Amino acid sequence: MSRRLYRLIPLLLLLGLLSLGMVACGPPRKSVFPPTISIQEMTVRPDGQWQLTVRIQNNSYGGMNFRSVDGELKLAELVPVRLHARFDLDIPAFAGDITRVTVLPTPEMSQALAAAAAKGSGGSVPYSVVGRASAKPEQEDQARDFEFHGNDWLSPVPGIANTWR
Repeated sequence: MSRRLYRLIPLLLLLGLLSLGMVACGPPRKSVFPPTISIQEMTVRPDGQWQLTVRIQNNSYGGMNFRSVDGELKLAELVPVRLHARFDLDIPAFAGDITRVTVLPTPEMSQALAAAAAKGSGGSVPYSVVGRASAKPEQEDQARDFEFHGNDWLSPVPGIANTWR
């Protein structure tokens, strides 16, 4: 029985070395997930345009370089407007950052916002964002598109005119 054991030892050592070699072939791939995109703040400018502070949350296990968003902003179930911006944001794993986007709302969107503002701090209006974000994961050579969608509410900021969060 001990002879059999001595014959198996070299085979077991060889299998162990092969296993270690396979593990050492490269780093494990980090999982990549679509980002979450939301409006952190919105300011109504004197010219009627809206200045959005858009928050991009990286939900991946590795850092990503975000390059653009292209989608739609819909306010209170009204006709959506284009949400588009180009930028260069390196966002670490599970972190977020902001970029500014200017949009031109429809007259109906401005009216819905004014109606909510007339209610004071109790007024709010629902919004949704949908589209694609272009980003390059840290372990990849090329950028790719990630779909995003989100729903939330905008409410006037007490004491700060024309500002919503």
